[in-house]
Amino acid sequence: MANQPHTLRDFADPPVVETVLGVQFAPMPFSIPHFGLYWEQIRSEFPQYRVLPPLGHVREQFGGPSGGVSRKIGIEVVQDPELRCWFLDKKGNQIIQVQRDRFIHNWQKISGSEVYPRYESVRAKFETEWKRFREFLEQGGFGKPEVNQCEVTYVNHIEYEKGWKSFGELSKVISCWSGKHSGAFLPDQEKVTLNVSYLLPGNQGRMYVSLEPVIRTRDAKEVLQFNLTVRGAPSSSGDADVLRWLDVGRQWVVEGFTDFTTDAMHKVWGRTK
Repeated sequence: MANQPHTLRDFADPPVVETVLGVQFAPMPFSIPHFGLYWEQIRSEFPQYRVLPPLGHVREQFGGPSGGVSRKIGIEVVQDPELRCWFLDKKGNQIIQVQRDRFIHNWQKISGSEVYPRYESVRAKFETEWKRFREFLEQGGFGKPEVNQCEVTYVNHIEYEKGWKSFGELSKVISCWSGKHSGAFLPDQEKVTLNVSYLLPGNQGRMYVSLEPVIRTRDAKEVLQFNLTVRGAPSSSGDADVLRWLDVGRQWVVEGFTDFTTDAMHKVWGRTK
């Protein structure tokens, strides 16, 4: 599944501004000195760093009354502070995120003029860096990471005045949104925030879709941020199964994005398939 299926929808100018490919694994005793040792191995390509709070350990659950996710809750005594490190390339477009139970690769727009490098390129970079990180773990005596979740996220910025003007015209953007009321009292919506989830067949995972107005950092312009995240467990921790799951996640993101948006907006984004 490394190659794009011939039926997968495609756009010449998609509104994607960030992609995330990541894996979560059983926590390892990864402490502050190890972040520095790992950085030394990748510093020539990722010379910048930032330190952030860690992401929570999240597992998709199935079979319950309403499904959902389980989050690790409780008090855990650790000798070192929990943290997450970002390692960025010179331009800041490529990011590797590491914490003791996560490895994530991001691509993001900074200036707004960057061309989305496409999934195949992002996937190849993830595969290269994930292999290098695993080798670092094995050389350091940590052993092989036991992957329990994979995640694919695409962040899109849908701009006003490009096929629509206001939230009263959201039905021009979102295919399942009518915006209609049962009476005539309420005016058009001023703002809309939306969250939806979908189950993948066979409990392979779950897709989360969110919409919200945000102020874009680079130009202080308000845009509609449209996020799609697919998360679930691969068949095993092996490279083939991890990459296969990421391909499935990416397919759901692309097909879900297309189904969730209108034909009119597809023309704006230059749909080619």
